[in-house]
Amino acid sequence: MGSHAAPHRRKRALFLPLGLMLLAVLLGVPRADGAPGPADACRATGVELPRGDCGPFWQVLAEDFNGDRVPLGAFSDCDHRVDTSAAYCGGLSGTYRDNWWAYPTGWRDTAGDRGRDVVGVYHPEDTVSVGPAQNGDGRMFIRMWRPDDGGPVHAAAVVPRAVMQMKYGKYSARIRVTELAPGYKSAWLHYGGGCEMDHPEGEWTGDLTAFHHPCGGGEQGYFPGSDDWTKWHTVSTEWTPGHVRFFVDGRQVGHDTRDVPDRPLSWVLQNESALQGPGAAQGSSAQLDITWVAAYAYGWK
Repeated sequence: MGSHAAPHRRKRALFLPLGLMLLAVLLGVPRADGAPGPADACRATGVELPRGDCGPFWQVLAEDFNGDRVPLGAFSDCDHRVDTSAAYCGGLSGTYRDNWWAYPTGWRDTAGDRGRDVVGVYHPEDTVSVGPAQNGDGRMFIRMWRPDDGGPVHAAAVVPRAVMQMKYGKYSARIRVTELAPGYKSAWLHYGGGCEMDHPEGEWTGDLTAFHHPCGGGEQGYFPGSDDWTKWHTVSTEWTPGHVRFFVDGRQVGHDTRDVPDRPLSWVLQNESALQGPGAAQGSSAQLDITWVAAYAYGWK
């Protein structure tokens, strides 16, 4: 994964003229402003983890975090066979060691390459844990924070091993920001070889959006999906030959066909310091909860 952080460019919205927007409605073409579009292949809109195959997709990962607990400190010693499907964290055990990897302690986040006043460094050992929420629901907790005396944000990027270096597929999760503060963001992505697909992405105090950077360069695709990270959302990316589609709560919010990747890529659940707006304050923290993750291969059967 190159520099170990997505080479994001500053996002620029694409604004369609009114005539083109009306034409899109008449033709039933999904618009970049989130107009209603086709539902995702699994109709994944509810609270429960979807199980089983759907459409052309074969489920290879279904995790609801209701099993073993993973305390802070366990996502450690993650610099083994990095950026490969054999990567692992030595501090994990059992199914979590088999199924999850994280960017190792010390890797810089994207802000480190952007000249931001506040940047981040990945520290999975003190930001990632798994256990029950107050209502008993099993979750993966991503709690990023900045030390009281300043210094870099402690960031977290976790990677489901089952879909590392996989070409095409469907990638879904149910997420919510449960502790909000300026200066923190997510950019869950596939990238490599000049290609990049990001969903969801955005500062947690701003919009939840999706982006597609065509492999051959050119203008990015920009697709807003929701303006509130603090509500539960089911987010999905469907990547098939020549197509990438983005969904929020089962509704298609984006579709692009321009130079879609046709090579194996890993799904990185990347959470880091903000690239826009104010940096994280000293002593601040923010938290994202993930209640389930599901991933699917395409065309294997």
